[in-house]
Amino acid sequence: MITLTLTRQPTVPLEAEVISPDATALASHAEICALPVFHGKRQCRLDEFFEVDGERSDHVLLRGDAAKVKWIGRGMTRGSIRVEGNAGMHLGAYMKGGAIEVTGNGSDWIGAEMKAGSIHVRGNAGGQIGAAYRGSLQGMRGGLIRIGGGAGLEIGMRMRRGLIVIEGKVRDFAGLQMKGGTICLMRGAELRTGAWMIRGTIISLEPVPLLPTFAYACESNPVVMRLLAQKLKRIGLELPCDEHAGRYRQYSGDFSVPGRGELFVWQPNVN
Repeated sequence: MITLTLTRQPTVPLEAEVISPDATALASHAEICALPVFHGKRQCRLDEFFEVDGERSDHVLLRGDAAKVKWIGRGMTRGSIRVEGNAGMHLGAYMKGGAIEVTGNGSDWIGAEMKAGSIHVRGNAGGQIGAAYRGSLQGMRGGLIRIGGGAGLEIGMRMRRGLIVIEGKVRDFAGLQMKGGTICLMRGAELRTGAWMIRGTIISLEPVPLLPTFAYACESNPVVMRLLAQKLKRIGLELPCDEHAGRYRQYSGDFSVPGRGELFVWQPNVN
């Protein structure tokens, strides 16, 4: 394992896409120390900000408050990154494989346009998780993103495939222009959930304000919920799907597009 300990806080965001198993897997200790990072407009060495321990490994441990360190795990295809602390913007963007875990908070654009792999942020996160960058037609296309706390705006914007699970409250425009995939909101969301969604599935375990362009379809516990519940159980989460506990109220939309997305809202039985 390679351990990177933050010894110098950047005064402006540090662009460090070289913090990736793809860059360290075959690199010697000296080569890892010399990997280029950008502090503003100035190119620096990685060891100007981090103490480096280890070599030739696709498992990276980053220690310290990296809230100003951007692009960690960008485009990674293998191995793992564990951040003991906070992580900066664009964590796991364009990711194609491997796993990232953050024990603290994340920022904006986590897993933007990722294709595979898994990201788990135990704390809160910013906006645009699994989203498409401005001008891009497709966001997340596969993989799993799990946020243990709350999250910001435009979660899953234009996502195509994959699964996003947010355990805390989510802000406005969750699933904006969604084209596929699944978003699971364990604590609900604020306004405009599913706005302009074309396809895909949004599940909320708490009531959410609905746009008038969504139409009620039915109440049920579809088989897909049981399959998703099994998948979530493997990562320690529970999704209700028992008829005795309640049902999901299903809505279709967004008809202003027009779209054929699905929005499920859990309705527990009242004893």
